[in-house]
Amino acid sequence: MRVLARIERGLLEQRGHLFPWVPVFLGIGIGFYFLPRQEPGTWGVAFVACVALVLAVLARRVSAAWSPLLWALVLVNSGFLLAAGRAHYVSAPVLDWRYYGPVEGRVIALDRSASDRLRVTLDQVRMDRIAADEVPDQVRISLSDDTAQLPPGGRVMTMAHLAPPQGPVEPGGFDFRRHAWFQRLGAIGYTRTPMLVAAPADTSAFRLRLLAVRTAASDRIREQLPGDVGGFAAAVTTGDRSGVSQSALMALRASNLAHLLAISGLHMGLLAGFVFAALRVGLSLIPSLALRLPVRKLAAIGALLVAAGYLALSGGNVATQRAFVMVAVMLGAVLVDRRALSLRAVAAAATGVLLLRPEALLGPGFQMSFAATVALVAVFGWIRDAEISLGPRWLHPVAGLVVSSAVAGLATAPVAAAHFNTIAHFGLLANLVSVPLMGLLIIPAAVLALVLAPVSLDWIGLKLMELGLSWILGVAHWTASIEGAQGFVARPGPEVLPLLALGGLSVVLWRGRLRLAGVPIMAAALVIWSLTERPDILVADTGGLVGIMTPEGRALSKPRGSGFIAEVWLENDGDGADQPTAAARWPGEGNVRRIQSGAVQIVHVTGKRGAQQLTGCTKTEIVISSVPLDLIGPCMVFDPASLSRSGAVSLSQDGKLSAIAGQERRLWSPAAQRDQ
Repeated sequence: MRVLARIERGLLEQRGHLFPWVPVFLGIGIGFYFLPRQEPGTWGVAFVACVALVLAVLARRVSAAWSPLLWALVLVNSGFLLAAGRAHYVSAPVLDWRYYGPVEGRVIALDRSASDRLRVTLDQVRMDRIAADEVPDQVRISLSDDTAQLPPGGRVMTMAHLAPPQGPVEPGGFDFRRHAWFQRLGAIGYTRTPMLVAAPADTSAFRLRLLAVRTAASDRIREQLPGDVGGFAAAVTTGDRSGVSQSALMALRASNLAHLLAISGLHMGLLAGFVFAALRVGLSLIPSLALRLPVRKLAAIGALLVAAGYLALSGGNVATQRAFVMVAVMLGAVLVDRRALSLRAVAAAATGVLLLRPEALLGPGFQMSFAATVALVAVFGWIRDAEISLGPRWLHPVAGLVVSSAVAGLATAPVAAAHFNTIAHFGLLANLVSVPLMGLLIIPAAVLALVLAPVSLDWIGLKLMELGLSWILGVAHWTASIEGAQGFVARPGPEVLPLLALGGLSVVLWRGRLRLAGVPIMAAALVIWSLTERPDILVADTGGLVGIMTPEGRALSKPRGSGFIAEVWLENDGDGADQPTAAARWPGEGNVRRIQSGAVQIVHVTGKRGAQQLTGCTKTEIVISSVPLDLIGPCMVFDPASLSRSGAVSLSQDGKLSAIAGQERRLWSPAAQRDQ
C-alpha cells in the first residue's frame, strides 16, 4: 500500500504538467500500428476502438491521481486508430507489374532524384492496356532531358518504363513502398523519350495555380541567380530544390547544413519572427496607432498571414506544414496572452501534425524538428528559470547562437545518424558561421524581394540573398573538404530511437527526481546501438547484387549496377567506401563470381552467359542469380522467381536464412495486394 501511495503522490505532483505527454502517447499508438508485419483486420481495429472507449469511461470515474494513466492508454489506442484510418483513407491503386508503353497525365510536381535527374509527378493518369480502376492515381517519372520545360497543370505524354514502388533493399530497412503509399504514388519509372505537351495548362484547381506561381517564382529566381546559388535561393523561398546540384547537396550534407535547404521550422520561424518584429516596430512608430491598437497582436496576425502565404507558395509539403503548425501555435499564444515558447505550445504543434499526418512520425524530418525544438525550449527555459547569465547584454545574441546551435546539434545528432548513417564532425562550426546569415540577411532579403517584385525591383533583394547563400555554399564546400569531416555509423536496430526519445522526453517532461530515470534509458539505447550486428549476407530483391561481410567491410559482387542498393547497404554498415572499392573486396571476375562465407560458398551469377556457364551446384553452395537458372544439385538457389516473392533476404554466415523483406502483409505490400 505504501508503494501505491507513493506512486499516487508522485502522479499528483505531475498534475498541470501532463499535456506535453499527449503527442508522446499518441505517437506510441501510431508506432504500434506500423510495428506488426500483418495488417490489423477489421475485428482487431474494432477491438482497439472498444478498448479506447472503455478506458475513456473508466478515466472519468477513477481518482484524479490515476486518471492520467488511463487517459494515456486512451491516447495510445487513439493513435493506433488514427494511423489505421489514415492508411485506409489514402488507399489507391498500385501497379503490380513492370509496364512499358504510353503514359499521359497532368503535371502536379517537379523535383530531382538522388541521381540528380529531373522528375515529374503526374495525376489523372492514362496508361495503355490497364483498366481504369487499376491505373495509379499518381506516377513519378525521371526524365532524360534535364532542361525540359513542363507547364504546371499541363497534360503531357511520353513512352515510359514504370514499375511498382520498390520495397526495402534489405530486411528491416526503409520501406519506400510504405512512403509511396501515403503519397498515393502508385508507380515510378523513367523515360528516354522527350515528354510532349498534349494539352495546355489547366490551373483551375487552387493547388495548380499555386504550383504555377511557385514555378514562375523559381524560374525568375534562377534567371537572376544562376547555378547552385539560384537553386539554393529557390529552395529556401519556394521549396523547389530541383536547381541544386548533387555536388552542392553532398557538401551541405557533409557539413550538416542540408537542413537549410528544406523549408522547416528555422525558415518559417525566422520569416514569422522578422515580419512580427518589423510590423510591431513599424506600428509602434505611429503614435496614433500605438496608443489605440493592440500592436503586438496585430503584428502576430500579420506574421501569421505571411507564414500562411509562405506555406502555400512552398508547396505545402509535410515539413513545411509541420513548421507552419508550430509557428501558428506560437503566434496564437501571443494572441491569447500566453507564453509563446513553451513545452505546451510544442506539444500542441506536434499533436496537430500527428492528427493531420500520423505517418510523419516515422520520418526524420518530424523527429529531428521536434527533437531540436523540445531541447531548445527546455534548455532556454531552464536558463531563464535558473537566472543563468549569458554574459554582458551585447554578448547575448552570440551566446544564444552558440547555445542554440550546440543544443539543437546534440538533440538531432542521434536521429540524423540513425537515418543517414553519417556524423558531420564540423557541423557545429559550419552552423555557427552560416545560420546567423539566414536571420540577418537571407530571410529579410527574401521579404524585400517579394515586396519589390510588383515593380520589377526584386533583383535588389535577390542580390542581397546571393551574398549570404554564396557564403553558406562556400562554408559547406570548405567544411566538406576537411579530412575526416564526415564519419559513418551503422544503422541501429528498430528499438534504439524509440528508447532514446523516451529517455530524453522523460528528462525534459517529468518533474522532480523521477526525470533522472530517463538517463539510464538513453544509456541503454546507446549500448544497444553499439552492439548492433549487421547481416553477414545480403541479397538484393532482383538477384543483381550480393553483399558479404568480410574483415575489411562488405564485399559487393559487382562494381557497377544496382548502385542505389549498394549505396544503402554500405551506408547502413557505416562503411564510407563506394561501390567499386567494396567490389574490389570480392575475389575474381567474370559472370560467375565466388566467395567463401564460413562453411558455405556464395556463387553470384549475372546475365545469360553466366547462367550458361553454371550447370550444377553442391550442398555447400548458395547460388544467387539475376536471370532464371536450370540447375541440377542440392544447393540453395535465389533467382528472380523466388526473389519476386520473398524480396530482399539476409542470411547468416553459415548460409541459414535469417530475414525476408517480403514477409509483410500490409496495405502497401504486394503480397497483401495480391491476396485482396
